[in-house]
Amino acid sequence: MRAVPGMSASDWMGAAMQTGGDSDEDAPKLRYRAVFISDIHLGTVGCQAEALLDFLKHHRSDYLYLVGDIVDGWQLRRRWFWPQAHNDVVQKLLRRARKGCHVVFVPGNHDEFARGFVGHKFGDITVQKDTVHTTALGLSLWITHGDYFDGVIQCAKWLAYVGDNAYEFTLKLNRSLNSLRARMGLPYWSLSQYLKGKVKSALNYVTDFEVAVAKEAQHRGHGGVVCGHIHRAEMRDINGTLYCNDGDWVESRSALVEHLDGRLEIVFWDELVAQEAAEAARAKEVPLLEMSH
Repeated sequence: MRAVPGMSASDWMGAAMQTGGDSDEDAPKLRYRAVFISDIHLGTVGCQAEALLDFLKHHRSDYLYLVGDIVDGWQLRRRWFWPQAHNDVVQKLLRRARKGCHVVFVPGNHDEFARGFVGHKFGDITVQKDTVHTTALGLSLWITHGDYFDGVIQCAKWLAYVGDNAYEFTLKLNRSLNSLRARMGLPYWSLSQYLKGKVKSALNYVTDFEVAVAKEAQHRGHGGVVCGHIHRAEMRDINGTLYCNDGDWVESRSALVEHLDGRLEIVFWDELVAQEAAEAARAKEVPLLEMSH
């Protein structure tokens, strides 16, 4: 899909919905009751669209929650970047909704243009400011992107834009560094996560954010909260409220999933791929062992 001068975000969304995507027919390896993903950042070089497509292809669910920053409107306004894989993700999500999966899109700050369509649908995908999911075990989860609890976003949006540019620069350095590490046979390493872990103010920011989101969920009468925004996958108890952050599809390539029995878990695409490779290797070893006997 090509950009058209003067094309608005809503015009783009309509065009994306009508453009042909991948023609796969999914062969799921796992089925979940619910999947929560956020911070895909379609429209950026750092978006791991191929990994997400592989995850969606092999992991079906009855509910799919898109917890904000699915499309990066901030970056698309600066520079148009939209490869076929990004369009395939949009088509995959629309197809999933058409096939009966209950798909809800809760916009974030990077795709805030979609907040103008709250209560409407893109295809069969419902747009909501926030929403609630009840697990099979009866746990009420409040679902919000989380940017409303980010003081930088709310009080100094210009600083958030500066930070976004700095993050993109860090990701660019990270890609070059990991390309070198791959040639040396070393695993992926996140420069941005390393820097966040070393800077005390960043750690304080993350902690304050998590506590604020959990406190609001508790105030609203929910047992837990699912959010994104800070690109840090985590699930823990905060003062009696279950805090769940599903991470992102830029670096961590993670999702929060609810198993059919109601159990919640954060899964990482890299680990799932490694697990599948190990299982395939074991399956090949079994016939060899049987032949040896």
